[in-house]
Amino acid sequence: MHIPVLQKEVIRYLDPKPNENFVDCTFGCSGHSQAILEKIGPRGKVLAIDWSPEMIKETSGNNLILVCDTYSNLKEIVKNKKFSKVKGIFLDLGMSSWHLADSGRGFSFQKKEPLDMRYSLKNQLTAEKIVNYWSKFDVERILEEYGQEQFAGEIAEKIIEERKNRQIKTTSQLAEIVRKAVPKRYLRQRIHFATKTFQALRIATNNELDNLRDVLPQTLEVLEPGGRLAVISFHSLEDKIVKDFFKKPSLKVLTKKPIAPNLSEIKTNPRARSAKLRAAQKL
Repeated sequence: MHIPVLQKEVIRYLDPKPNENFVDCTFGCSGHSQAILEKIGPRGKVLAIDWSPEMIKETSGNNLILVCDTYSNLKEIVKNKKFSKVKGIFLDLGMSSWHLADSGRGFSFQKKEPLDMRYSLKNQLTAEKIVNYWSKFDVERILEEYGQEQFAGEIAEKIIEERKNRQIKTTSQLAEIVRKAVPKRYLRQRIHFATKTFQALRIATNNELDNLRDVLPQTLEVLEPGGRLAVISFHSLEDKIVKDFFKKPSLKVLTKKPIAPNLSEIKTNPRARSAKLRAAQKL
């Protein structure tokens, strides 16, 4: 079951009212969109975007407009759908439970799956291509930059060594390579030893940071004056991009410090522990 992260806080900062229009750039399992829809009836609408067609194929509603695309095309999507008077835009930069549990695309190291990690199968790049064909320099770079992995060099070297013998095709293969590359003390850390490697590969495969940099300026073009933007990030690099963007003079920051989930929410939904919500208003 997917539990929307910081749902009450998102609604508080977006402040949706009857008959207003909103854009959910990361529809996922629809939790945040449904909460917004409850506030904007009877004529308000949500334009919901998701890169994975599986996320939107079975959901419908008179006030819900669904688009399968990357949110980096936000301005074009809004134009094509003739969606106007946008009072709020929301982005949840985390994965849905479906991606981890049911997609079969190798987002989790806890089960044996193909090393894919694509949100959209139209994307030509996979995690398998990265680990099997990218140079040691590039593999080490993304592990260090996107995963902030302290043993990036050792893991990259072990990946290059292992792929000489056979292609790295599954999540379990990769997790085992990481296990062999890092010191034994690292295996006993609170965070699983493969977490940062898988995170880095997912970010690189889906070009997540560049997509975020692309969409943020578009939100200012789409939002009405007084409209609000709320972003939940799960990674320090994502949060920095959002924080820096919110320094623009055309935005009023509504969250002086990022909003984090309370202990009760983390206990109910452990995946929420690294979530940070920032919100701003277009002047």
